[in-house]
Amino acid sequence: MGSQGGSGPPGNGGPGEGESGEARKLQEGRAARGKRRKGKRKGKAGAGQDGRGSGAEGKPEPPQAKAAAGLGAEAGARAGLGEEGEGGGSVQEGARRIVRGEEGSAGAGKEAEGRDDGKKEEWRVRTGWREEARPARAQGRGGQAWGHLARTGAAMAAEAAEEEAAAREPTGRPAAGPALLRLPEELLLLICSYLDMQALGRLAQVCRWLRRFTSCDLLWRRIARASLNSGFTRLGTDLMASVPVKERVKVSQNWRLGRCREGILLKWRCSQMPWMQLEGDSLYISQANFILAYQFRPDGASLNRRPLGVFAGHDEDVCHFVLANSHIISAGGDGKIGVHKIHSTFTVKYSAHEQEVNCVDCKGGIIVSGSRDRTAKATQLVHLSNPFPNPRQRQREPLLSCFQVWPLASGRLGQCLHTIQTEDRVWSIAISPLLSSFVTGTACCGHFSPLRIWDLNSGQLMTHLGSDFPPGAGVLDVMYESPSTLLSCGYDTYVRYWDLRTSVRKCVMEWEEPHDSTLYCLQTDGNHLLATGSSYYGVVRLWDRRQRACLHAFPLTSTPLSSPVYCLRFTTKHLYAALSYNLHVLDFQNP
Repeated sequence: MGSQGGSGPPGNGGPGEGESGEARKLQEGRAARGKRRKGKRKGKAGAGQDGRGSGAEGKPEPPQAKAAAGLGAEAGARAGLGEEGEGGGSVQEGARRIVRGEEGSAGAGKEAEGRDDGKKEEWRVRTGWREEARPARAQGRGGQAWGHLARTGAAMAAEAAEEEAAAREPTGRPAAGPALLRLPEELLLLICSYLDMQALGRLAQVCRWLRRFTSCDLLWRRIARASLNSGFTRLGTDLMASVPVKERVKVSQNWRLGRCREGILLKWRCSQMPWMQLEGDSLYISQANFILAYQFRPDGASLNRRPLGVFAGHDEDVCHFVLANSHIISAGGDGKIGVHKIHSTFTVKYSAHEQEVNCVDCKGGIIVSGSRDRTAKATQLVHLSNPFPNPRQRQREPLLSCFQVWPLASGRLGQCLHTIQTEDRVWSIAISPLLSSFVTGTACCGHFSPLRIWDLNSGQLMTHLGSDFPPGAGVLDVMYESPSTLLSCGYDTYVRYWDLRTSVRKCVMEWEEPHDSTLYCLQTDGNHLLATGSSYYGVVRLWDRRQRACLHAFPLTSTPLSSPVYCLRFTTKHLYAALSYNLHVLDFQNP
């Protein structure tokens, strides 16, 4: 009967053929339903994840799932159709095997789809993307752009949550961890004190507690003292105690590597010889016969365009000025000294020299000045806050060729303390921090040494520095670094460092300008950094005093507008240089 059923025409055959036909229909129906269900599921997943297709357009089935489904279906077909000669029970057995094959293919497909979904979820977690954060418009046209914005917002929210959790985290030491964390803090500080900057940075990446521990100023103080312009003097005095030492060490690396951003703070139309001073968040700069005060913006690399104050009083250009006791002491080309109160418009002028006053300095109420008329003069203002007890005396000011002493108790006018004949034009002057002497830098034409030290009380010559200066090696800038050390520069293209405790005949250290240019000004951080301004192309040079060669050079002008650097000042983050036509800034905090 089985053989007859197998050889009959279709539809009229025996029982075996009819049963196998029903099994094939059952298999095809289940396969079609399974495909429709998979298509719907993948279509929804594609619309939810990609946002560019509809629910019916699912992603193509993975190759692993396709292979597993094909093997299961093929096995089922062989089981149902290939074993006809085993009797009437082979049809039911073949159907059961077909069903098992279908279930096997579905299981393999689900397993492959699960692996694929796991990889997608891992990618979502790693990039900070979530399906829930996507706006509804991401499901339609333009969903990709909206999805990118949502991922960015989710990432920012995750970072904010992490920072908030770190802030809520107790600052105490973690209970569990490596043996290093269980050491006493004193011993851990001793161990970390032998580490360099790179090792401390790596240790700070271990955990939050070590990051806080390695950020203390005590560990970075030794490194900062060996860095450039970190706010520490050679004796270890901290000049910027309010700023974390670690942050200053980071900025000092930009000074060492010469990484900075250049900008222009001020411009003026005609050529000038400006001078400037810094005090807190204010900048004072001379322009023609005025002194203007500007306030820095919080970044320190820009100024408020409107000046805080304007100080006038000279008939000609201001050559030099200093800040002392809330006053500005200015020297003008008209041969007069001006005393300006910073927080008011009160100004006093003293007729001091016959020719222009090139330099002035003031410490402890004592003013010294140097002029082109080859004299240096000193005076003492008893109460600098109000030199005139009676305002009418300002109109009866006598024209004297020296400074005056103003004893306010009696109201009478006196004569200057000392008038010193220097035999040379005086270009620079500085008072010792001990207020016992002052040094003058001259043109070196009438005397063999341009640097001479004078007693402030008697006005007598104490000593002269150096003995091998060539004629004309005038000193344009000089400054005391300590009571026994000072720095000088000028026409002979050298920066010289003098130590009065060792020798007055020979400098301790000297640095030569590579391009043989005159050095107009210098500035030091009191430790390792030295900055100089050259006469050609506005070149600012940075020097490490532990080595001979120049560290970095910054030309600030080009050939048509070549100008000397008349004055420069710097902080731990910025350097300011005054040239003929503008004021430049070098920002080392944000290079």
